[in-house]
Amino acid sequence: MAESNQTEQHTEQPTFDIRRVYLKDASLEIPNAPEIFLEANEPKVHIEVSIENQTLGNDAYDVTVSVTATATIEEKTFFLVEAKQAGVFEMSHIPEEQLEKILNIVCPSMLFPYLRANVTDLLTRATLPPLYLAEINFEQLYQSQLDQANATKQ
Repeated sequence: MAESNQTEQHTEQPTFDIRRVYLKDASLEIPNAPEIFLEANEPKVHIEVSIENQTLGNDAYDVTVSVTATATIEEKTFFLVEAKQAGVFEMSHIPEEQLEKILNIVCPSMLFPYLRANVTDLLTRATLPPLYLAEINFEQLYQSQLDQANATKQ
């Protein structure tokens, strides 16, 4: 009898597993080539990052971290790179308030190094200057999104 209670308690333990990490989408545009290559000035880069997640069922979740980086030289687009790095995560017996944080902080933190490598690789293969995406504090990003949502409600 004690053995069955241990089994029940064991199955109720929270679980977290990465099932798959994959590059969902990647694109690179150099709309002003080849003339833009003759520009002497350094490009200015603007970067946007976003996170999406969806429930797949059976305790599986798909999390996607997207980046859009636009480099301009004197109002002309030098390049535009967009990439979406995703992962399928299996999680069970995790309280709802913790699940939201895991989907928006832990999972994106695990995916971001792959995204950084893929963006750098894509630009390098196109013989463009490499772009090294800075580390992101996903906890701070998530908190600021919550703060914005709360401010909008008021």
